[in-house]
Formats: sequence, structure tokens, C-alpha cells
Amino acid sequence: MTPASIKSSALRVIRKEAAAIAGLEVFVDDQFVLAVETIAASKGRLVISGVGKSAIVARKIVATLNSTGTSAVYMHAGDAIHGDLGMVGEDDIVMLISKSGESPEIKVLLPLLNRDGRRLIGMAGSEQSLLAKKADIFLNTTVPDEACLHNLAPTSSTTAQMVMGDALAITLMELKGFGSEDFARFHPGGILGKKLYLRVNDIYIHNAKPMVGPQAPLKEVIMEMTSKRLGATAVTGPGDSLLGVITDGDLRRMLEKNVNTEGVSARDIMTPSPTTISKNALAVEALELLRAKDISQLLVMDGDLYAGFIHIHDLVKEGII
Repeated sequence: MTPASIKSSALRVIRKEAAAIAGLEVFVDDQFVLAVETIAASKGRLVISGVGKSAIVARKIVATLNSTGTSAVYMHAGDAIHGDLGMVGEDDIVMLISKSGESPEIKVLLPLLNRDGRRLIGMAGSEQSLLAKKADIFLNTTVPDEACLHNLAPTSSTTAQMVMGDALAITLMELKGFGSEDFARFHPGGILGKKLYLRVNDIYIHNAKPMVGPQAPLKEVIMEMTSKRLGATAVTGPGDSLLGVITDGDLRRMLEKNVNTEGVSARDIMTPSPTTISKNALAVEALELLRAKDISQLLVMDGDLYAGFIHIHDLVKEGII
């Protein structure tokens, strides 16, 4: 294949699958609404099963549901007929996923599930399939054809199943009012978790707390900045009230003006009303503020009082950036 034909092949696949997804809109119907309401009202879990590529899709949908507040579990259709059906509780709902809705495992499972009287949701690419006819609720994922040239390899069909599963999960998430704080509880690890739960208070407390009074001489200011190694110091009044900040940049700009430094005090070179952030703010909010202001550190406030500094290097170390 030439480079041009390789690109052409890839684009054909993307366009076919995009068209398949767009075609799902007509299947977001009363049956979809009923599926969402039934799952939301259930006292048990949603047990999702499939075979082949549909089994892989089922695993992904289960993972998405669990991470967005809907309890779900995966059951392989083949294993279900060899004992795993016992994992399904009396309050659980079962969802079977199949491209054809006619696979042998599905045909064996259907009478077993119907016998126990559990609510059954079917997801398949054929309204005429056995699964569509036997399910209490049917989610149609019919696609015109697969993305492969021979219309054989499950591609557009599995993409459609995945998207329908995402639509279910996110709709349920919104219905339950599952917000960012809930999401953070379920995702405590990794960068995503840190962005959702790590707060300024968790970080700044490990830094020094440089501060000088407004009358502090230049030498004292430089010594405070040097010893605390944050490249800045707060200028504070009574009770740690914040008057301003002095940074390395402020010192350089003062020296560039060739002013007589004798008698210079902190008040003379500080920047009043500096950019601050609450100690209770999310660390990611601190990052956004640092970027917006194009600065490298923020003064942290405990209410109206100066509490310390948070530096962009702290956020780098935590993996927020």
C-alpha cells in the first residue's frame, strides 16, 4: 500500500464508524429511557454479559458504570452456563450484549434468566433477534455495516455498543447527581485522583513560611528569602495580616534602577495586594491561577491571614502538571 492508500483506508474506517455512531440517535428512545429508570431504581447490581468482542465491550461498560456511581459486575456468557450464573442476585438486573442476538451462549442463557424472573436488558444489532424478542427492555445498536472491507470483523458494531453503554452510564451518573467529589472518592489514585481531591492545604504545609515586617531592612529581606528558598517572602503586619509580597523579580527590578539601597525597607519594594489562594482550594485551582498570572508562586491564605507559599515546583512534584 502507498502512503496515500494507507491514509485513505484509515479515513474510510473512521468515517464509517462515525456514521454508525450518529445513527444511534434514533435508538435513544422510550426503551432507552426505561432502561435508565429501571437500573436507577434497582436495589441490586447491573450484571452485564456477552461473548467474543461483545464480552470485551461488556467489561468496559462495567468499568465505566462502577466509576460513575452505578454498581455493575461482569459475567462471561460462556462461564455463566457453567456455574457463574450463581453470581446473579435476586435484586440484580442482567444486560446481555450481542451483535446478532442469536449466539449459542445467548440462546442457552435466555430461558434460564427468564425462568428466574429477573429483569433482562438486551443490547443487539437486530430487532428481529431472539435477544430482542425475549428481553424486557431492548437497546438497539444496529449499524449499516462493519468498517472492514468484507463486512466481517466487529468494528462499527462494537463501537456502537460501547457508545450506547457510555450513554447509559453518563445518563445514570447525571440522574443520580454523581458529582466531582463522588468521582474523586472513586478515583483516589493517579493524576486524575489528585486533580479531584488534592488541596493546597495538603501541599503548602511542607514549605517554609518566609515573612518580614514592613520596616525590615533590605539585608533582612534577602536573608529571609535566601534561607527559606522559595524565591519570595511575604510582608506581614500584626497577627500575620498580609501587606504584600517581595519576589526575586522585585529585587532585580529595584537593582536595575540603580537606587541607593541604604535605608530601603520591605515596604519600599513590596508588591501590595499580591495574588493569593485559600488553603482549602484544590491544587489544580492553584495551577490554573499560576498559569493565568504567569507567576511561579502563590501566597496561601487561612481566611484573612497569611499561612505560607505554594510553588509551581510543588505541583510538578505532585504530578498535577
